[in-house]
Amino acid sequence: MCHHIKPKSVGTYLSGICNQLEPYFPRIREFRNSALVSRTLAGCLRLRGSPTNRKHALTLEDIDVILIALASSSGHDDLLFIAQLLTGFFALHRLGEMTYPDQVDLRDPRKIVRRISVHVSPDAYQYFLPSHKADKLFEGNIVIVPRNASRRDPWLAFTSYLHSRDHLFPFSTALWLRANGTIPTRSWFITRLRRFFDASIAGQSLRAGGATSLASNGVAPSIIQGIGRWTSESFRVYIRKNPVLLQALLFARSSRAESTYIHD
Repeated sequence: MCHHIKPKSVGTYLSGICNQLEPYFPRIREFRNSALVSRTLAGCLRLRGSPTNRKHALTLEDIDVILIALASSSGHDDLLFIAQLLTGFFALHRLGEMTYPDQVDLRDPRKIVRRISVHVSPDAYQYFLPSHKADKLFEGNIVIVPRNASRRDPWLAFTSYLHSRDHLFPFSTALWLRANGTIPTRSWFITRLRRFFDASIAGQSLRAGGATSLASNGVAPSIIQGIGRWTSESFRVYIRKNPVLLQALLFARSSRAESTYIHD
């Protein structure tokens, strides 16, 4: 009856069962955390576990493919897509921080980035991110995205989108808006991404790609952690589960050590 359930999901099922039965069996969580149950779950994962299907990190060359394809487009939705793509990559955003969930009952207007929080200067743009996955106290963060001199300049893409957005919807609250006036959903963004790449590139590819690019350029892990708004523990887990990022960090560190040795 339960052959279709993945071993990784069993713990979630047990948590739900405990939540329902705890009023009637107060010690149920004690039994759930017992050595017998914990070791049984661990053994199940070893015997029946399936490998994680991890998405590839987006590269600067991947971004070039999209920018070249959409270079001649002035459509609002294309401007929105490019602005979100570059902002997500360089600000290490989770896709869910820039889009609405596809499931309607999970949408929370309190979590959207508001247009009024945006400030654009000649060398950067910034806005207030009300909440994110690692923000346990719901304090929010100021996200600052600096300008760069390449054709992948997020500042240029963002200001082009912002001009179109303010022309179409000058009185709307949300920063990110489609041409029809709605907040873009996750599936909307992924559908556009699929025009250029297969399923190996997805929403988390922006964040992973941006972090890997920073690491490849010698940016310290603590700085990457701060830009990406990771907690210390979650960042360690993220590095461990993303071998490309780990490789970039190690290569950058060894390159710095080698250059220091040669200089001395």
